[in-house]
Amino acid sequence: MSTTTATTRPIPAPANSRSRVIFASLIGTTVEFYDFYVYATAAVLVFPYLFFPAGNETTALLSSFAIFGAAMVARPLGAIFFGHLGDRQGRKATLVGALLTMGIATFLIGLLPTYAMAGWLAPALLVVLRLAQGFALGGEWSGAALVATENAPPGKRAIFGTFPQLGAPIGFIIANGLFLLIAALLPSSDPSRPSAAFLEWGWRIPFLFSAVMVVVGLWVRLNLVESAAFEKTVKHGRVTRLPLATVFRTHGRQLVLGTFYMLATYVLFYLMTTFSLSYGRAATDGAVPGLGYDYTTFVLMMIVGVVFFGIFTMLSGPWADRWGRRRTLIWITLAIAAFGLVWAPMLSAGFVGVMAWLILGFALMGMTFGPMGALLPELFPANIRYTGSGISYNVSSILGAAVAPFIAVALWRAGAGSPFWVGIYLSVMAVLTLVALLLGTETKDVDMEA
Repeated sequence: MSTTTATTRPIPAPANSRSRVIFASLIGTTVEFYDFYVYATAAVLVFPYLFFPAGNETTALLSSFAIFGAAMVARPLGAIFFGHLGDRQGRKATLVGALLTMGIATFLIGLLPTYAMAGWLAPALLVVLRLAQGFALGGEWSGAALVATENAPPGKRAIFGTFPQLGAPIGFIIANGLFLLIAALLPSSDPSRPSAAFLEWGWRIPFLFSAVMVVVGLWVRLNLVESAAFEKTVKHGRVTRLPLATVFRTHGRQLVLGTFYMLATYVLFYLMTTFSLSYGRAATDGAVPGLGYDYTTFVLMMIVGVVFFGIFTMLSGPWADRWGRRRTLIWITLAIAAFGLVWAPMLSAGFVGVMAWLILGFALMGMTFGPMGALLPELFPANIRYTGSGISYNVSSILGAAVAPFIAVALWRAGAGSPFWVGIYLSVMAVLTLVALLLGTETKDVDMEA
């Protein structure tokens, strides 16, 4: 009699497909950056008129930027809160929570009363919701970067790490494209000021539209499964009770280095987006002279530049996988420092010079931002990676992004309209990042499941 022996094979653990990983990491950061850009555009275009007392326009603009910067202060708190959850409970639920928080806050901004309706309650509510936006973004980026890099194939971690970074240029194009469309449908007779209809209700549409994008992002993220790196951490009992304390106790040096790795990136990012929109639209014969472009023309020019942002974000991944993160970023940071030195001559060379400035600045932005999606997570082991990478990324937002537009406006005013000192400020920040990179070590070959 013959017998057959059934061979039992272990059922493989469910895994995320490459397309799901790419889309989940990309859609969330696209929504988050869309929400941030919607606010950044409104901070220049709308809020100085609607949420502060009538009077000094520069004071109103600086007040709007101050609220913009307040979100950066909330981001490290969000990184700690969501990082704790992500390192203890997993990446999936944490990312869903961060996306919901950002989406609800942005939607509610679209429903706020103005200063004329509610007095000082209007900017106070704007501050609260802006803080909620920052809190959410504090937990979003690091989770999206971990989804991408912890699920990446061998030797392609930097390439996969660029997909959450692509959310920045895509979110910019969607947000500003929507503002442009609304401005075209509600035209103004004064190119320096939005129309009455735009200020009355048109500006609210991009904030309310955020709800649609959030629903799409949630659908994608709810279909994720946890990464092998986190599952291995749980299986081997390496989940730490207090990730924040562990990070500071065991990886303090990496926290500091990661923070300064991001510094030049953040300063360049917000100078090329928020500050440039103010500088580009300011009248050439104003109290503080600018470039004198109307809103539609300059935003279209910026969108052309942002296309190069996206292209070079994608190119930076293969470069960082081939040559290493540190070597790639050292050369790019040197280029950013040099770029800051040529602001004045480029911006005084007419349309061609301004367009070249936008393309070069955004191309450098893509090159420096792309590798960060892999570099910062690689600095930390799996059991504290969400917390560590999130704190580094978001503390840098205070040192760079929170103060960059404010400092830039002050330097612009001090220079009587010249961008020279703003460029020097960028170069100095690039030197600080360069020092950090020279003090750091290469992370390309670290084991992400360790």
